[in-house]
Amino acid sequence: MNHILVVDDEPQLLRALKINLHARHYSVLTAATGAEALDLASREMPGAVLLDLGLPDLDGMDIIRGLRAWSAVPIIVLSGRDTATEKIRALDAGADDYLTKPFVMDELLARLRAVLRRPPAETPPPRAVIGDHEVDLVAGAVTGPGGPVRLTPTEWKILTILLAHPGKLVPGRQILREVWGPDQQEHGNYLRVYLANMRRKLETDPARPRHLITEPGIGYRYRP
Repeated sequence: MNHILVVDDEPQLLRALKINLHARHYSVLTAATGAEALDLASREMPGAVLLDLGLPDLDGMDIIRGLRAWSAVPIIVLSGRDTATEKIRALDAGADDYLTKPFVMDELLARLRAVLRRPPAETPPPRAVIGDHEVDLVAGAVTGPGGPVRLTPTEWKILTILLAHPGKLVPGRQILREVWGPDQQEHGNYLRVYLANMRRKLETDPARPRHLITEPGIGYRYRP
């Protein structure tokens, strides 16, 4: 049974979605705030998220980015914002689909079936350990012996990709494509610079890394 997380602050819509999803044999989790949604997603690992953008505490775009920091769960936006700009922003942030309110329930259910049919992507765990450092991908925080460690947005993207494939080789070209785009796949020097900086922040001995490993001429590996 697929667990569907429905995030909306309209009680009537939440109730209607819950009834319709239960009728199709889905298990339903509900959240009325962004903070509650992120907490439920990290604990329950839903099969898909139906997300309203206009929540009382967090903007929906921030929730999408928060989920994408550690999860590839399908996200369908349900929003009264109907401009092309808003749709593009949501999709660029990591949403898989966008449906404007009011919508036809059968169309939503068809789109939900479509995203659930996609092969599951490998995702990093919500938390990981790199030497003396604990990485919390949900909170977007790294804590070491000396306290919080700041990573740049690009370092976070690279680390998320590596953590999604523990012990496995990730080709450098793949990281370049996912972080900088298809036109940058030949610029391996970008990665060398960023990995060196990440090791200085996260490895006990950056000159002899134990967790962020370079496979010369091929790619990189996160060794738990």
